[in-house]
Amino acid sequence: MSQVKSVEMHYKALSEAHPRDKVGINVKNVPAKFVHCGTVAGDNKSDPSVEAAGFPAQGIILNHQGQINAAYTPFAELKKKIDCYSEKKLEDGPKFCKSDDAAMI
Repeated sequence: MSQVKSVEMHYKALSEAHPRDKVGINVKNVPAKFVHCGTVAGDNKSDPSVEAAGFPAQGIILNHQGQINAAYTPFAELKKKIDCYSEKKLEDGPKFCKSDDAAMI
């Protein structure tokens, strides 16, 4: 069993992290080669991790020929188109997204 010694941002310990924070974790007795980006960590005894049926994500289309339709296989749905800087909603349930669009999917 391992223990998280700290959650860090730019080598400074944090008491908490928020969405979009890029953080690292300092884990006792776990070599860095065993922890990769996207690794799920949790307390198996008191609060074990479980598989998620789904979750919202923000995506930005950087360079794509044409448009990506709402039924495009990797996305269950396009929930809303947003301004990627202010995160203000531009459109609910868009039919498609194209280059330079940001959306909640």
